[in-house]
Amino acid sequence: MNSQGRSTRFIAAQIDSSRNTVRKYLAALKKSGFTFEEVNSLNDKELEDLFGKTRENNQPSSRMQSMLRCFPHVDKELKKTGMNRQLLWEAYIKEFPDGYKYTQFCTYYNQWKTRVNPTMHMDHKAGDKLYVDFAGEKMSYTDKETGEVIEVEVFVAILGASQLTYVEAVMSQQKEDFIAACENTLHFIGGVPAAIVPDNLKAAVTKSSRYEPTLNETFEDFADHYGTTILPARAYRPRDKALVEGAVKIIYTKVYAPLNKHIYHSLTELNTAIWQALEVHNSQLLKGRNYSRILQFEEIERGTLAPLPVLRYQFKKHFYARVIKNGHVNLGPDKHYYSVPYRFIGKRVKLLYSRTIVEIYSNYERIALHPREKNPYGYTTDKEHMASAHRFKSDWTPDMFLNWAASIHEDVRLYILQILERKQHPEQAYKSCLGVLGFAKKAGNDRLIMACQRGLSYGLYSYKTIQTILENKMDNYEESIFADELPMPNHDNIRGKDYYK
Repeated sequence: MNSQGRSTRFIAAQIDSSRNTVRKYLAALKKSGFTFEEVNSLNDKELEDLFGKTRENNQPSSRMQSMLRCFPHVDKELKKTGMNRQLLWEAYIKEFPDGYKYTQFCTYYNQWKTRVNPTMHMDHKAGDKLYVDFAGEKMSYTDKETGEVIEVEVFVAILGASQLTYVEAVMSQQKEDFIAACENTLHFIGGVPAAIVPDNLKAAVTKSSRYEPTLNETFEDFADHYGTTILPARAYRPRDKALVEGAVKIIYTKVYAPLNKHIYHSLTELNTAIWQALEVHNSQLLKGRNYSRILQFEEIERGTLAPLPVLRYQFKKHFYARVIKNGHVNLGPDKHYYSVPYRFIGKRVKLLYSRTIVEIYSNYERIALHPREKNPYGYTTDKEHMASAHRFKSDWTPDMFLNWAASIHEDVRLYILQILERKQHPEQAYKSCLGVLGFAKKAGNDRLIMACQRGLSYGLYSYKTIQTILENKMDNYEESIFADELPMPNHDNIRGKDYYK
C-alpha cells in the first residue's frame, strides 16, 4: 500500500495496527535497501530475519528498564485501600529523578499490565470482592462397588486483589451445594470480603436485573450471616466476571489435566486431590511478577478481610402454613406446633427452619423465633404470644399435673400420664387432667383412686371414663371370680348356639 502512495494513517487503519508500528516497518524496509517487489518475494523465515533483527536491536533504554522493574511493585501496591497512581508515581520520581512524567508513567503501566495479564482490565482493591462461578466442564469419580461413573460440578472462587483461588467439586449446582461451597471458600481464605460476585445462576439469583436483581432468599440470608454483600454479575456482561472465567481456564490446565490421569472413588477423595493441585497453583509465581498468589494474599489481602463469625451458617428451608385458632402454626415436616402472637390467627405465614431454630415470618416481618423441636404433635409455646385472657394456661405443665396426681396415689399419676401421652393438643390434655383431679374434691381421694384403677384395667383414658365410673358407682363394683360359670338365662329372644348350626 505504501508503494501505491497510501498514507501511514490509511495503512494502519487497514491492518488494524498503530501508526508507530507502520512507521517502524517502513523505516526497516527503507534501511534494508530492498524494493517492495524484492521484499514481497521473501519467505517467512527471510522476513523474520529482516524485520526481527530490527526489533532485537531496539532494546529499551536503561531509563525504561528501571521503570519496568517498578511495575510489579506498583501493581501490588495499587490493590491496597487508599493507594493510587499519583502517590506511586511521586515515590517513583523521587527515586528516579530523571524518570518519566506522570502521563507517560500511566501509559506505560497500562501497556505493561495488558501484556502481563491481558484478561484483567479492572483494578481490584484488597478485601473487596470474591468472584464465584461453576466451571463449564465437569469432573467425575467412580463408585468402587458398582463401577458407575458419577459426574460432579466444579465450583471456582477467586479473590480480586490477590487472585488467591479456591476450587471444590460438589454434587450439583443447587443452592445447598452452592452455599456450602461459598462457605468453605470463606473458611479457606480465613475471612470475609466486602462483596461476593456470583454469576446469574438460580442458586444465587431468582430474577436477574441490570440494576436490582432479586437474590435467592437463602443466599441472601447466608450473606447476612457472614456480614457481606451480594453483587451479581450483570447478564451478558462478561467483563463483570472476567477474573473468575480466566481462573476457570487456568484451572483446566492446573487441576483438570493432572487429575484426569487418575481414578478417584469418592467425592472426598477427588476433593483431596483437587486441593493438593490447588496448593501448587496458588504457590506458583504469577506471570511477570516475583510473587505468588498466596504470598500476595498474605501481604496485602488477609488483613483487609472481615473476621469470620463464631458459628457456621445453618442452611434453612422454608415452609408455608396457616395459623390455627389456638395461635399455633404447624411445621409440616416435623408435625410440631409453634406459637405466634395471637393477632396472626388465621393468617398464612412463612416458616424458615434450620437444624436448631425455627423463624416465623409474616409479610417479611419476623413474628416468632423458637428452638426447633421434632416431637410429633408437640407444642412449643411462648406465653407472650397468647391473649391476656388465656395466659394463665401457659403455666400448666405436664409436671404440674403429674405431681398433683402423685400426691393422691401412684395409680392416679399413672392414669394422668396416659392422658397426657394420648392427647395431641396440650390444652386439651390439661383440661382432661384438671377435670379428673377435680373429682378428688367432689368424690374423695379413695373413690378417685379406685376409679383410676378401674380405668387403667379398661385401658380407657379420659375425663368421661372416670366420670362414668363414679356416677355409676363402678369404682366399688367387685367382679366375681365365678361369673363365667353362671348359666345363661332362659328367654324367648335368646336363640342359643344350636340356632347357628
